Amino acid sequence: MPLFQLVLVALIQGITEFLPVSSSGHLILLPSLTGMQDQGQVIDVAAHIGTLAAVVMFFWSDVRVALLGLPRLLSGRADTTGSRLALGLVIATIPTVLFGTFLHFTGLSSSLRSMTVIGWTMLGFGIVLYIADQKGRTHKSTGDWGAKDALIMGLWQMLALFPGTSRSGITITGSRQLGYNRTDGARIAMLMSIPTIIASGILLGSQVAVEANTAVIRDAGIVAALSMLSALVALSLMMRLLRSVSFTPYVIYRVILGLILLTIAYSS
Repeated sequence: MPLFQLVLVALIQGITEFLPVSSSGHLILLPSLTGMQDQGQVIDVAAHIGTLAAVVMFFWSDVRVALLGLPRLLSGRADTTGSRLALGLVIATIPTVLFGTFLHFTGLSSSLRSMTVIGWTMLGFGIVLYIADQKGRTHKSTGDWGAKDALIMGLWQMLALFPGTSRSGITITGSRQLGYNRTDGARIAMLMSIPTIIASGILLGSQVAVEANTAVIRDAGIVAALSMLSALVALSLMMRLLRSVSFTPYVIYRVILGLILLTIAYSS
């Protein structure tokens, strides 16, 4: 695959994975709007591995706490900060894993990869994010995140399996609807991405491993590294901006892009 396309895929994935604008939607649109060949699942998996590394590095202190609490959780106790965080992440991931498995093995996931679907989800869930962000209260912080809120946010996250929805966008929407402030809501949403990306990576990776060869492995390595670097920059920028800026700029982008995509889809 041409180096330019590898760089483009990596930058799109890295920048959009954690912004509420849908990385999967942008990656699906890339070949449709540019005429480039589809990058394929191997490259998609590599891009997700890169962004996974980025979020683990960026939120390492929280990840470390959850990992240290995991043995206690496995022993049946959730009475420490780490074990409660680990439990919340497990609960929040279950709906997405179940729904994702259903979509994958029924073939419905492929039928959803269309410009029309992405246009409507980009527009609709952008408006939902705006309403939740503007109307949501800010009486909760990370320490208030328990099993009930984890399940609710997990159900919100499940909707991200529709291309164009945005995993980070929909989970942030859920957090704001529950009353979490913007920074802590985004922090929880980012932590929720870790087991979700791991689960999707295992599912897709097991199927594309047979396609690997020297050239593919080289391309995948380039994409993973660049995705990680660009994701770290995007994460850092977004978390800093949330201290003083709302999600409105992302909503405006989603609405404009959604309208453009719907215009193209219904006029072709």
